Amino acid sequence: MKHLKRSMSVMAIVIAFALTASIFAAPAQAAPETIVLWSHASGHKEEINIAYQIAKDFNVSQTKYSVEIKAFPNPNYNDAVVAAAAGKSLPCLLDIDAPVTPAWAWAGYLSPLTIDKKTLSKFSKTAKGIYDGKLYSLGIYDAAVGLFAKKSVLKSLALRTPTIASPWSLNEFNDALAKAKASGKFDYAISMGTGWDGEWYPYAYSPLLQSFGGDLINRKDMKSAEGALNGPEAKAWGEWFQNIFTSGYAPKKESATERDTGFTTGKIAFSWSGNWTAKDALAKLGDDFVVLPPPNLGTRPVIGGGSWQWAISSTCNNKAAANEFLNFGLQSKYIARYANDLTYVPGTKEATALSVDYKPGAPLAIFQQLASKYALIRPATPAYAFISTVYEKMTKDIIAGANVQTALDAAVDEIDKNLKNNNYYKKKK
Repeated sequence: MKHLKRSMSVMAIVIAFALTASIFAAPAQAAPETIVLWSHASGHKEEINIAYQIAKDFNVSQTKYSVEIKAFPNPNYNDAVVAAAAGKSLPCLLDIDAPVTPAWAWAGYLSPLTIDKKTLSKFSKTAKGIYDGKLYSLGIYDAAVGLFAKKSVLKSLALRTPTIASPWSLNEFNDALAKAKASGKFDYAISMGTGWDGEWYPYAYSPLLQSFGGDLINRKDMKSAEGALNGPEAKAWGEWFQNIFTSGYAPKKESATERDTGFTTGKIAFSWSGNWTAKDALAKLGDDFVVLPPPNLGTRPVIGGGSWQWAISSTCNNKAAANEFLNFGLQSKYIARYANDLTYVPGTKEATALSVDYKPGAPLAIFQQLASKYALIRPATPAYAFISTVYEKMTKDIIAGANVQTALDAAVDEIDKNLKNNNYYKKKK
């Protein structure tokens, strides 16, 4: 009995020693460091699901970091970022609308990106958020606007079908609108998308101003809108644009029905719209649907460029980890998924080749061509947010029938006052 007790005691000591040795020999692995990404896409299930998938794949691919996503409803997103910046509580990773990048970089919210040069070289110019010579954001997708038409309508009105190499001239575009109205077959010749508000106005309509030769601001120094927004070219644009509405070619303020279905139901001949509405038009109209390039209204055809992008906050305590995630998430397979699931325009040729709708020969391939050939980024100035609101109000006044030169001059005065009051947005120290 004593021998048995002694044997059990020895065994207990051996087991205890073995357990102690195993604890010291195999320490518990440290938990991965959490990196938080804020997204604007809370209410957009398809888009946020792609972000979740990228984060999941990244977390599985390595053990050092774990990316977690916090999604906000789009209308509240920018306010949440500004509030967090004031409280010095920004997350490491943010998504950001392209025209906002200069303002957030100037305000000190963002850190320059460290993206592999090989990866960066694949992206289009409009997918890159550059301010003061530095890259602060990079696009996970892009967007493009085109002139929607029907082949049957072009034929019935005896109109030339414009191409990327040979868009309509100003006279040809005017002739198309006049013929559509005179035919008596349509309620309106064109939908200009006035049923949308906000950023749609500068995104969709300032390229028409730029095609005439004007602009939102003098881009050489970004210190004044004088001459660019109220010079002879801008006045010519304003009078032409106003005439589209006063002549009854387009509804001044579209109803939701006119905006969303007027073109596809045949009540409106043409539509100035974006790639995000094209797949529905294609499904309803089939082979009769065609996307035309923007017209050359004087200097060159122009469309807007730049959509939602990714950025890193200046207060991120592990920028290397954040950049590692961005380099991972910008793989072509993920960019192609944004295109396939959401019909967003891919920002790289590699992703375009993987996409269903935008690869060469696909029904919507023209949007990638338009973005590549004609897109112009909105002015890369911290003043853009203010400029865009002024431009929206001014354009609505012009549509409503205001004196064009008076409206343009008033907008220039407001913009230049803002620039002066903010010391021309000189770089903060």
